Amino acid sequence: MKEYRIFVTGKQGIFDPAGKTAQNALENLGYEGVADLKIGKFIQMRCEDGVGLEEVTEMCEKLLANPIIEDFRIEQVEL
Repeated sequence: MKEYRIFVTGKQGIFDPAGKTAQNALENLGYEGVADLKIGKFIQMRCEDGVGLEEVTEMCEKLLANPIIEDFRIEQVEL
């Protein structure tokens, strides 16, 4: 069994409405000094041993991340 951790983040320069909303909410709660806030996705995937990094990358490119507006990084974790 293998585990992959996938971090999906917005590409540089892409507006993040959820991040901006959270940043404004923090300011309204009195937290000042947050210059920028981005919200992404964390995906934890357990796979059979036959599923390799190449296949997980393909899954990200086709479904788990939007390659037009998002970047992703994959970490393989030994179980």
